[in-house]
Amino acid sequence: MNIPLLLEMVAEGAPDRVVVGPRAGGLTAHQLLDHSRAAAALFTNAGVERVGLVDVNSEAVPIALFGAGAAGLPFAPVNYRLTDEQLDAILRRLAPALVIVGDDVRPRIGDIEGLQVLTRQEFLDATSTPADTAALPPFIDPEDIAVLLFTSGTTGEPKAAVLRHRHLASYIIGTVEFMGAEKDDAQLVSVPPYHVAGLSAVLSSLYSGRRIVYLPAFDPDEWVRACEEEAVTQAMVVPTMLGRVLECVDQQGVKLASLRHLSYGGGRMPLELIERAMSKFPDVNFVNAYGLTETSSTIAVLSPDDHRTAIASDDPAVRRRLTSVGQPLPTLEVEIRDPDGNPLGAGERGEVYVRGEQVAGEYLGRSVLTDDGWFPTNDAGYLDDDGFLYLDGRMDDVIVRGAENLSPGEIEDTIASHPAVREAAVIGVPDPEWGEAVAAVVVVEPGAERPSEDDLKTLVRERLRSTKTPTVIRFRDELPYNETGKLLRRVLREELSGS
Repeated sequence: MNIPLLLEMVAEGAPDRVVVGPRAGGLTAHQLLDHSRAAAALFTNAGVERVGLVDVNSEAVPIALFGAGAAGLPFAPVNYRLTDEQLDAILRRLAPALVIVGDDVRPRIGDIEGLQVLTRQEFLDATSTPADTAALPPFIDPEDIAVLLFTSGTTGEPKAAVLRHRHLASYIIGTVEFMGAEKDDAQLVSVPPYHVAGLSAVLSSLYSGRRIVYLPAFDPDEWVRACEEEAVTQAMVVPTMLGRVLECVDQQGVKLASLRHLSYGGGRMPLELIERAMSKFPDVNFVNAYGLTETSSTIAVLSPDDHRTAIASDDPAVRRRLTSVGQPLPTLEVEIRDPDGNPLGAGERGEVYVRGEQVAGEYLGRSVLTDDGWFPTNDAGYLDDDGFLYLDGRMDDVIVRGAENLSPGEIEDTIASHPAVREAAVIGVPDPEWGEAVAAVVVVEPGAERPSEDDLKTLVRERLRSTKTPTVIRFRDELPYNETGKLLRRVLREELSGS
């Protein structure tokens, strides 16, 4: 199975269903197929080896994704927020390539040998009419590269994660019911196209027959407006987005009556925030989806039933499931392992490993899978007795105090349980005696009185123990996140390294 076949199946099964864009005037499945085949002919005639995109969300994303697939070329959406120097370096690695760019990006691209550049409108114009597809490859090997996604790379050269056709197709076929969506279903997509969640939204929505409504980029007012105007039934957010959406809904007094399903992921969801969201939208099905680029997106899911069971329970262990990422997909195996690679039991913290058909675990030039196919995620966590997966940051987020490894997650949860605290981030900072000391950065609830440092230290000391008590506490108006909801701990470490 390959990516173009997914589109062909939908175009054959429901050719006139609108699958991208507004209810009135959006692209039907058959039109998307025609445009993608025209794009494939364009890419083939250009004689390039890769197709890049440096732009915000638009209908150009699925046209280019499926067009590149039909031409047998890797599709590489690139972060348009990169500096000019970083962008230049990645585009040189892609060449020879054809790259689709936004109008604001075009002036930033210099003369790069082998690079052909089209603006978004030029690309859409060039693919708006049927083209001769005789030169297209008759067969796309499932082992061919479908997508290249570049890591953010805070230090060193970004890695290019490889997702082959078989990985993406396996994920979609294993998790999505073909044409299972209702005719009025519409998914709002505001995550950027260079993130795996943005690409999986295209594939899963299309395969289910669900219309994609794009926002160029996330803005809470625009998000709410689009939900109302386009009768959006499904959406995906990261925790920081959800908080801003709730504030906007309260300010505008809207109901989001069409919304039936809201998935979230990309970062730790504060318990208070998901409880508030469930209270605000009691009829919405909430889903927590945990995944990575290297695993073709979702690994584990906390289902709507799991959410409702947890929030209705008086049992602390069941209620705590709201802070989990749910249970692994039935098509995957998940283990927790110690530093030597040995499997750990329920409740024991270690590194999350995953194995299955959708797992790529590959970067250009090298695989990082174990000999028996397991992918070490570098995420720390544990499985409880019922198989629910709890994450505790990245393995390199672990604070090493003396000979003891401290996980930041439980300390953050404890501090955030204070009624005046909105969220907290815990990091390790250099300490001459212990190697690292525990430091916390705290955001206070709007309108609340700032708690004292001693109150927060006492809270941690009483609930956990003295070694986990922060020696440094700083207050901030907000925590630094990237656009996909990842907490930028390195920014906080740099700020507090002299504390």
